[in-house]
Amino acid sequence: MNEQSSAVQVKILDKEYQVNCPPADQEALMKSAKYLDENMRKIKGRGNIHGAEKIAVMAALNITHDMLKKNHVITEARHTTAQQLKDIEDKIDIALATNRQLEI
Repeated sequence: MNEQSSAVQVKILDKEYQVNCPPADQEALMKSAKYLDENMRKIKGRGNIHGAEKIAVMAALNITHDMLKKNHVITEARHTTAQQLKDIEDKIDIALATNRQLEI
């Protein structure tokens, strides 16, 4: 389905931006803008970085770093889960084989 995009207004560091976005993604866009605004305000509040562009770059770096860390954790959890499933499958195979031999 090709949804028609509409303009959504977001406010980041007291500046308003209009972003075209499909209706189904508007809530996620608003949450993303709020998250970015909060991160930028924290950086600005520290007082050691000046200028909206520098603050935006630092916020982008922080958010990207957090995302990459979380992706790494998710990847490790998937690997661990896959290994646990394989171990369970192996135990089931052994139990079934043992049961078959007992029946014979």
